[in-house]
Amino acid sequence: MLSTYEQIGFIVLVIVCLSLAFGRFRQIYQIVSRGGKMDRFDKLISRFVTTLIEIGLQKTISKARPFVSFMHSFIFFGFSFYLLVNVNDILEAYVAGWTTIGAGSIAGVFNLFADLFSVLVITGMLFFLYRRFIKKPKVLEFNANVKLHPNVAAGGVKKDSLIVGIFILIHVGSRWMGTALHLAENGHTDAWLPTASILSGLFTSWSPGALETGIHVTWWLAMGLIVVFLPYFPSSKHIHMMIAPVNLALGRQTPRGAMDAISDPTSPGATTLTDLPWPQVLDTWACIMCTRCHEVCPAHESGTPLSPSALEINKRYFVRDKATDVINGSADLPMLDYAISDDALWSCTTCYACVQVCPVGNEPLMDIVELRRKQVFDAKMPDELADVLRSLDEQGNSFNESARKRSKWSKELDFKIKDATKEPVKYLWYVGDFASFNQNCQDTTRKVAQVLNAAGIDFGIMGKGEKSAGNDVRRVGEEGLFEVLAEQNIESIQKCDFEEIFTTDPHTFNTLKNEYPKLGGEFEVKHYSSLLLDLIQQDEIKLKKNLGMKATYHDPCYLGRYNGVYDAPREVMKLCGVETVEMPRNKENSFCCGAGGGRVWMPDHEDMNQRPSENRIEEAVSVGVNNFTVACPKDMTMYADAVKTSGHEADMAVMDIIDYVMDAMDLPEPTVEAGADEAAIQV
Repeated sequence: MLSTYEQIGFIVLVIVCLSLAFGRFRQIYQIVSRGGKMDRFDKLISRFVTTLIEIGLQKTISKARPFVSFMHSFIFFGFSFYLLVNVNDILEAYVAGWTTIGAGSIAGVFNLFADLFSVLVITGMLFFLYRRFIKKPKVLEFNANVKLHPNVAAGGVKKDSLIVGIFILIHVGSRWMGTALHLAENGHTDAWLPTASILSGLFTSWSPGALETGIHVTWWLAMGLIVVFLPYFPSSKHIHMMIAPVNLALGRQTPRGAMDAISDPTSPGATTLTDLPWPQVLDTWACIMCTRCHEVCPAHESGTPLSPSALEINKRYFVRDKATDVINGSADLPMLDYAISDDALWSCTTCYACVQVCPVGNEPLMDIVELRRKQVFDAKMPDELADVLRSLDEQGNSFNESARKRSKWSKELDFKIKDATKEPVKYLWYVGDFASFNQNCQDTTRKVAQVLNAAGIDFGIMGKGEKSAGNDVRRVGEEGLFEVLAEQNIESIQKCDFEEIFTTDPHTFNTLKNEYPKLGGEFEVKHYSSLLLDLIQQDEIKLKKNLGMKATYHDPCYLGRYNGVYDAPREVMKLCGVETVEMPRNKENSFCCGAGGGRVWMPDHEDMNQRPSENRIEEAVSVGVNNFTVACPKDMTMYADAVKTSGHEADMAVMDIIDYVMDAMDLPEPTVEAGADEAAIQV
């Protein structure tokens, strides 16, 4: 028990430190409140209950780095239990005769957990300090060309990690040692305190006075240090322990593939931190600075200036330095000045990997889209992108081709595809830009048509009535053009008589499925992999032979990570007799081809050391197969080029799932009908 003077001193210390900490928490609230409006307060009870369960099971942290996550669980569970330990220690200091040592089996169980968790927390913390300061894994580093806040560039994150690490070691270590001193003072060990009992052997020769002094010193180191740390806590990286659960609970619950619309068409997007919707401002303090996001980022992996981790960390250090000015509006500096560079802004492929892997629910991708919206609105974008957007506005496609040429690919077929704008069809095929115009994709497009025709499937296309669905238009920030394209497409689709829409393009699939409904276009939409699987299982597509081959399959971001379609393409391959050999990064953890978010329209960044598509081809080579399978026209474009530029054209063939279906059906390659009437196919 503390002396009266110690008790009073501790209470005064608590009041002073809590007051200082409250002021800093108040600043966080004021800054977040300046963010844009966003409704995230529905179903609050279920949101927080679900979040607490997921955090309790460490589900959010275990998405990547299994061993690191395991070691983190030592600290998480230990520190969580230490809330009770600290309450017990306060009671020991203020209530005469209060002790859990030798107080019975219930207290014994409490002591056992406290004892073991003390060792686990110390072990976990030593591991992380070793990892950051001695092992120094590459994933914790930023590309040399990434924009970093001066304090971050000067090692601010490492300093913060060291301060917090030392605090945890002293806090937990002192409490553990204090327990050992208590045992030594009483001249015995305790089976409920196995590690403290071992440690107590070091103090058996100490005098009663020395033991008493040691107990007081370790109590003040353990408990006093927590209180002194409180004012620093809101500024440290470990504020995530309080903000992350709130961030996760109030996270986005709309489909991954449905972006938020702009709230003000006269001034879309964001320039400053507080222009962002408030949940994205809150991300600033939720960030754990773990760099998981840039570890999976294809742009960062390729050497470009983009690091989603740096974006969030830069935001944190900016408000740490300028909190008062941000609150009163005198520090509304453009985020491009301190958080992310212009080059990095346009390097993002919008693959969603950074959001999916984040253990605290941050959405750096959404920051990037908001910043892009403002840049596009102000006509500050790459010239190549401006040209494509002009083509999309004038021609309805990204290839600057006449709309009458959209179905020219079908000229080489020996049958006519139905015009769905003129006659009823069961399946309306939304072909998409790349499948229609890109020469690397047109052969695959014709094969889809041939398979469906051979199976007697009733399908049709809209021809010149179809325009780009606008998925990537929206993600480069051109919200107005997206809405125009969507409204025109919805009007064209609604004029057709059909039962279901299918598309070979995951980007188109995502937008039709997730974004058109909010604009009045509610349709039954399938990706062609799901349609093919249904038709095979219903015996409408008849497979005549087993291919007996091996291949790997690449999950497209907008089919897999965005929409959860993982099994259908693999099942189609299996039914065709193709054994799928998985790459290390597969399904939810697939690696982007590098085409999304408008990147396919822009040149490679000058700092790029390897294209994402080439990186992926090398991964496929490493699993020992010769067939790289795709289910996306953009993937076909990117990987057909990557096998050449990576030097694997001779030992790796890029296949589409439709290639396997054609072979298993024993169909001939599409043939050219001599003298085909071009007017007949320009529907």
